Amino acid sequence: MQSPATKGTLALAVLAVSLIMTGCASMGDNKPKSTRIEANALDAGAAIRAADRDAGWPASDWWRAYRDPQLDAWIAAAQAGNPSLAAAEARVREAQAMARVARSAELPQINGNLSLMRQHWPDNVYYGPGPLADTDTWNNTGTLGLSYHVDLWGKDKNATERALDTAHATAADARAAKLELEVNVVRAYVGMSMNYALLDLAHETFERQRALADLARKRLQAGIGTQLEVSQAESTLPDYERQIDSYEEAIQLARHQLAALAGKGPGAGDAIKRPSLALDAPAGLPSAMPADLLGRRPDVVAARWTVDAQARGIDVAKAAFYPNIDLLATVGGFGVTAPFTDFLRAMNGGWTAGPALSLPIFEGGRLRAQLGAADAGYDQAVERYNQTVVGALKDIADQVVRIRSLDTQKKDAARSVAANDRSYQLSREGFRRGLTDYVNVLIAQQQLLRAQETAARIDAERLAAHAQLMAALGGGVETGEDGRDGHPSGDHPSRDEAAAGAAAPAAASGAKPVAAIARPARPAQVATAGASATPAAR
Repeated sequence: MQSPATKGTLALAVLAVSLIMTGCASMGDNKPKSTRIEANALDAGAAIRAADRDAGWPASDWWRAYRDPQLDAWIAAAQAGNPSLAAAEARVREAQAMARVARSAELPQINGNLSLMRQHWPDNVYYGPGPLADTDTWNNTGTLGLSYHVDLWGKDKNATERALDTAHATAADARAAKLELEVNVVRAYVGMSMNYALLDLAHETFERQRALADLARKRLQAGIGTQLEVSQAESTLPDYERQIDSYEEAIQLARHQLAALAGKGPGAGDAIKRPSLALDAPAGLPSAMPADLLGRRPDVVAARWTVDAQARGIDVAKAAFYPNIDLLATVGGFGVTAPFTDFLRAMNGGWTAGPALSLPIFEGGRLRAQLGAADAGYDQAVERYNQTVVGALKDIADQVVRIRSLDTQKKDAARSVAANDRSYQLSREGFRRGLTDYVNVLIAQQQLLRAQETAARIDAERLAAHAQLMAALGGGVETGEDGRDGHPSGDHPSRDEAAAGAAAPAAASGAKPVAAIARPARPAQVATAGASATPAAR
């Protein structure tokens, strides 16, 4: 026959199990609804299919293809001094620190407490009398407490993984900011080069017009010209001088812009000399397009890491439905005596140890709402990733079409300049001989100037388009194998290794250290996102 104590223990066990079963909140029908698109499943388009596919991926110092040492030096200065890039690097360090904070939750926690208090004990009906009534003693305690959360449901582990994925996404965002800075420097530098070319044309046109004005005055003195022709020739000189001033202004503003991009004052740009760009690089595409694009563009890499982080967030939200089990232990000394150190004696020591369990029984729908928010966050991340992939392919196709068009336009512009130059020379010679009036010379000169300006702008646009294509292809981002499912042995690298990898400097750029981008792990599929050992009753 069972003793009353045994019956009581069994009754308590049955009651505890009943409470656990009834306290298991239902997760409802919450689940992610979005799925990631595969880049290979998208139609890359005729432009990408027709492009040269043997060019390879951009180098990390892709701008050296312009063969301008001054540009190389200025990009290095911008990488070292740009405040926005420094802020992006600070965000990476912040995310890495937060990942270490999340990791600490998986480790045992030890805390100490020491209280040294002098106390006067009362002597009244509520607090006395007693052995210490109306006496002064030390009331000292010193304890060490240990706590460890038993992560049965993977909540702490997934929270750490989420923080690490967020750190990787932040590092990828920093690389995207660095690439954007490089492109902005190149575009400003190309714009300065174009304005120098336009300034040369303005000077040449001004000199031609001044020579025509001299010729008109000579014709007037010889009695074969008119004052109207002299007036027409002289009337355009102020406008050409205005154009010269405007191009000089644009050049100086470009110097200021380059100085600001490098985090320097406007005066630093005064040392910038005329660019000497000589692009000698094919406008082809890598042969592994578009599959390898996912690991090459920093914005796509960041989007993939964000999807991973949101998937881990679903796991964290699901783990909240389960009991929390903590192992607790304390040891210490307690003394209420006259000697100051009496609490340190062995006879005054004590300890406690045991598990502690907490269970969500009624939360008013809070846990289901948190899980629904996590699912929605995952869907948002997936759709942003999908949009980023679509946009990446569009950027590449746009630049391929643009470069191909600019190459054709450059040839057309060269023919136009040659034709208009011949027309101008014929009209000028006819005017000199008195065979035609000045209006024909003026029209021919304006057409020649427009053709020359168009050719200069097309050259600049072609140089800038190369930078845009390099950016669309990822700007030489270095990536390794996938952090989880791409690991050769199938084992996951340690979190410390992953955190160290997130902090590695960017390769061969001469810039401040920017976290290197490891190729992200594939986010969990929708059917298994956030899946863990989940009892059906939960």
